[in-house]
Amino acid sequence: MSTAALPESSDGIENPARSGTASTRDRAPRMGGNDRSRAVVDVVARVVMYAAFAVALVPLVWILGTVLVRGGHMLLDIDWWTQSQLGVTARRAGGGAAHALLGSILQAFLTALIAVPIAVFTAIYLVEYGRGKFARAVSFMVDILTGIPSIVAALVVYAVWVGVFGYRTAGFAVCLALVILMIPTVVRSTEEMLKLVPNELREASYALGVPKWKTIVKIVLPTAFGGIVTGVLLGLARIMGETAPLIILGPYTKGFHTNLMAGNMATLPTMINQDRVEALQPAVDRVWGASLTLILLILVLNLLGRVVARYSKVRN
Repeated sequence: MSTAALPESSDGIENPARSGTASTRDRAPRMGGNDRSRAVVDVVARVVMYAAFAVALVPLVWILGTVLVRGGHMLLDIDWWTQSQLGVTARRAGGGAAHALLGSILQAFLTALIAVPIAVFTAIYLVEYGRGKFARAVSFMVDILTGIPSIVAALVVYAVWVGVFGYRTAGFAVCLALVILMIPTVVRSTEEMLKLVPNELREASYALGVPKWKTIVKIVLPTAFGGIVTGVLLGLARIMGETAPLIILGPYTKGFHTNLMAGNMATLPTMINQDRVEALQPAVDRVWGASLTLILLILVLNLLGRVVARYSKVRN
C-alpha cells in the first residue's frame, strides 16, 4: 500500500509516514538570500585578491626582468667577480665589481655586528622586563628611529664624527649611520617574535626553578631564533641599498680597500651612483650589472636566512 493511500487517524492527526516525509523535505538544505549574497561576496573577494596580486606582481617582474636583461651579460664575465674598476674609464668597457661587492659585505657585516646585539637586547628588555615610563620612552624612541630618513642619520654621524671628533670620512662612519637605520627594524621584528613564544614555556621553566635570565637564553631565544634571523635579514635588506650615508661618509673608490677606519671604500650602491653620472654605454652597462649583483646578494642572504630558520627550530 502506498504512502499516499494511508488515511489520517480519526482524531485528525496526520499519518506518521506522511509526516516523516514532509519533515525530511523541510530539513533539506536550501540556499537563502543571505547564503547567496555571501557566496557572491566570496567570489568577488577572491577576484579582487587575485587581481591585486597580479597588479603588484607586474612592476616586480618588470624591474627584475629589465635588470636581468640589461645587466645579465656583465655577470657572465669572470672579470666581473675578480677585478676592480681601477684604471677603467667611462669610455672603456671591462673591469669588475669585486671591490664594490667586498666593500658592501664588509660594511654590512660590521653594521650587523654592532646593531644586532643592541637591537636584540632592547627587544628582550621591552618584552621580558620593560615596565613603566622608561620602557615606554624606549619604545617611543624606536618608533622615531623607524621613520628617520637615511640622509638625516648620515648627517648626524657626520656632525659627530667629523665636526666634533675631527675624524675623516671612512667606512666605519658609514657603518655607524647604517646601525641607526638597522636597529629599529631588528628591534620591532625581534619584539614580535618574542611575543609569539607561548607563556606556558616560560611558566614551565619557572616552575622548575630556572632563573628568568636562563629561561630567556635557553627557552625563549631558541624558540624565536628563526624569526629573529628573519628580522636581521630585513634589517640588512634595509641598509644594503642605502646610498646617502655612503656618499656623505664613505666616498667611492675604484680600487680594493678593506680598511674600514680610514680612506674611501667602494660599495655596490656608490658604484651604481658613480657610473650613473656617465652617460656612455660602458658605464651604463656597469650600472645595470652592479644593480643585478646587489639584488643577487640580498637574495642569497634571504635564502641563507630561510635555511638557518628551518634547521634551527626547537624540536620536542
